[in-house]
Amino acid sequence: MAKERTLRWRTLLTLALLICFAGLAAPLAAAPLAPASPTTLQAAFAAAAKEAGVPERVLLAVSYNVSRWEQHGGAPSTSGGYGVMHLRDLSALQHSDAKGDGQLHAAPPNLHDPNLSTLLMAAQLLHVSPELLKHDSTQNVRGGAALLASYEQELLGAKPANEADWYGAVARYSGSSAAVVALDFANNVYRTLQTGMARLTADGQQVALPAKAVQPNRSTASGLHLQQDAKAQLPECPPTVSCTFIPAAYQQDDPNDPTNYGNYDLANRETDGLAIRYVVIHDAETTYEGTIQTFQDPTSYVSAHYVIRSSDGQIAQMVATKNVAWHAGNWYVNMHAIGIEHEGYALQGATWYTEQMYQASAKLVHYLSGLYHFPLDRAHIIGHDDVPGPTPTYVPGMHWDPGPFWDWAHYMELLGAPIGATSDPSGHILTIHPHFQHNQPYVVTCDGSTPPVCTPLPAQPSNFVYLHTAPSTTAPYITDPYVTANPNDASNWTDKADTGQQFVQAGHQPGWDAIWYGGQIAWFYNPHNINADVRHGIVITPKAGLASISVYGRAYPEASAYPPNITPQSIVPIYTMNAGQQYVVSDKFKSDYYYANTYSPTLIGSDHVVVKGQTVYYQIFFNHRLGYVMASDVDVVPSH
Repeated sequence: MAKERTLRWRTLLTLALLICFAGLAAPLAAAPLAPASPTTLQAAFAAAAKEAGVPERVLLAVSYNVSRWEQHGGAPSTSGGYGVMHLRDLSALQHSDAKGDGQLHAAPPNLHDPNLSTLLMAAQLLHVSPELLKHDSTQNVRGGAALLASYEQELLGAKPANEADWYGAVARYSGSSAAVVALDFANNVYRTLQTGMARLTADGQQVALPAKAVQPNRSTASGLHLQQDAKAQLPECPPTVSCTFIPAAYQQDDPNDPTNYGNYDLANRETDGLAIRYVVIHDAETTYEGTIQTFQDPTSYVSAHYVIRSSDGQIAQMVATKNVAWHAGNWYVNMHAIGIEHEGYALQGATWYTEQMYQASAKLVHYLSGLYHFPLDRAHIIGHDDVPGPTPTYVPGMHWDPGPFWDWAHYMELLGAPIGATSDPSGHILTIHPHFQHNQPYVVTCDGSTPPVCTPLPAQPSNFVYLHTAPSTTAPYITDPYVTANPNDASNWTDKADTGQQFVQAGHQPGWDAIWYGGQIAWFYNPHNINADVRHGIVITPKAGLASISVYGRAYPEASAYPPNITPQSIVPIYTMNAGQQYVVSDKFKSDYYYANTYSPTLIGSDHVVVKGQTVYYQIFFNHRLGYVMASDVDVVPSH
């Protein structure tokens, strides 16, 4: 999602086979001190279920579907959920400017909604501090069990031992009042009860849920009075995926202020000439249901066009593709992009990035490329971590999902556009392409303390190569003026070149290659081209006679293109490119800007205006992120 946590947790895929049922193992990750026994969490589920009168398997299945039984080091998800039971505290939400238009979008969420503020409700049921539930996994499980029991008591007036009769309480636990979301969550929980599950968690806990046949009693959800969508819309999805339309909120939050609204902008992008040229890949840093809840809250000021579930690749479209969703944190990119959120946590990698998710996502993107005719390459199928900051103020806070453990090579293969398919040994453009499974560099995760505490993470297949100031592993990593994080921190994009990104070769030493990267020469280990493919392409350099030129984070028009009633947007450089440097061109287009700063129930008679400019920009791979340079500032040169 377009929000990051200061502390994230990562895992390494292993396989666990338990007697009587098949289970999936989780990647191992560094975490705070684990309980002495690897069965502590399993025992906590048994004890909490007995105490609350909840079937233990139901409690386990609910927890698996909201957290994969992970505590996440006590850090909240982007939807404010804590711990293995994902108990929500909306005061923990950190609203980010996903629209990225330079305006402040902020309003307090509804902290009194008991369906959403479940942490406080669970603490009240147990007569304990909410802080205890945040950081103690055993108490967190007790809180989740108490909530489920209270929901069941309200619905049925009893707490039956039959697992089938807890369907309604499970649906209530989803936190959604929309039938399509709540019942889908309950159905997923009962599928988990049917199939069973087993995992080794990031903090070393072995948790098992034996498989057992159970048919849910769906009538128990009737008392929830869930909302049916009276204006059901057909999703824009290929027929080969399971897809539904669940609308994101579009609402004016302050009746006296038409500029205070969420969570997207109406548009007619295809007919108004706002070309859709990007798909932005996100990870949500929360669950599928948590992501949908966030997008349905109009005060969250964030949305994406699609959300994809980890377990089975289920897709929820939430914003029509003709409209502009708020997801990239850069209004120019949002204008031209379709955003896709993937359920999960970046630093847990393969725990959430499942094959079902990859395949459903790739089918969706391939379908959308047929509709909107954007190229299937890494200059147009980008991560949130490829999106540039629109202005210098934004650059330090730009996000880094889907992170170092998203398998770009496999994803592009599924799209039918494998990286490295057109290599040419005589060229001087290097496409970053490490072998994903064999590429397992040293990575840490750092917390938000001062100074930060950084924890080494076990090796896991990764999509990047480290960049150094000289051809040696002992040489310092390259730096960026906007970033001060530990160079090995997974969130630090400064010194990492990702799979599929392209750069001009700037030097060669035995076993090492140098590239122009972010205004400097950066070296990466590349014996026999094991980490890069070589090819030709279009290259630009500052125009002859210029000592330097500006690199921009957005491609806005010249001031003269704006009508009198619209204030021209500033064109502010974020980096400088000096004479002699060279970068790979990945697109070329004229400037534009979509003026859409107020709420409007329809586009008819609204002040939503597309401003077309004459300034031509080249899109380049500048550093880890894309950049834009004016065509008038550069010369096109041979790539060899």
